[in-house]
Amino acid sequence: MRVTSYRAGAAGDFAFTEDNAKRAAAAVSHYPEGRQASAVIALLDLAQRQNDGWLPPEAIEYVANYLEMAPIRVYEVASFYSMFYTQPIGKHLVQVCRTTPCWLRGAAGLTDSCRDKLGIGLGETTEDGQFTLIEVECLGACSNAPMVQIGDDYFEDLTPESLTALLDDLKAGKKVAAGSQIGRQSSMPEGAATTLTEVPPREPANTGRAIPGPVPPSGEGA
Repeated sequence: MRVTSYRAGAAGDFAFTEDNAKRAAAAVSHYPEGRQASAVIALLDLAQRQNDGWLPPEAIEYVANYLEMAPIRVYEVASFYSMFYTQPIGKHLVQVCRTTPCWLRGAAGLTDSCRDKLGIGLGETTEDGQFTLIEVECLGACSNAPMVQIGDDYFEDLTPESLTALLDDLKAGKKVAAGSQIGRQSSMPEGAATTLTEVPPREPANTGRAIPGPVPPSGEGA
């Protein structure tokens, strides 16, 4: 019988679905026996996705029981990382990047356009539960600033007008295209290519090594 110095988590009715239970087991299997606590971030992410994007106490304590961790240790992880939410959020979590490249390219205007369009402030959720608005630090798409993250998707090269149109489409339930909103390919410069517009043909390099041919059948070529 395992003796611990902490109480078991009060998981209530929360439990992983069948599919998430398989995903959780796969995540834990990546670590040596006795080190299953290393999977805590992966399991909190599963629990949050299963619970409409946020972690109630029951979900946090369920993960603690699953990994045989003290509940307070799992609370520490859930409250430390900005990717986890311990209060309900909207269906669409709008995260406006405010770090230097995005700020220089107009991120403040994006935040203002969200406030005006959604009628909410930072950290607030619309009455219909559709949108939550927050500002975050660098999301790593600096070349295509300014940008926002909505759910798991990045929307880059935004203007206040294009972001407002994007919010309209999301509210109407329309499918939206992630990535650059001006047609930029990946993080290439804006506009058409100005160099290497044509790639000249090139002969294979002569390394001086013989190119091996097919191996002759047994008994031939001796």
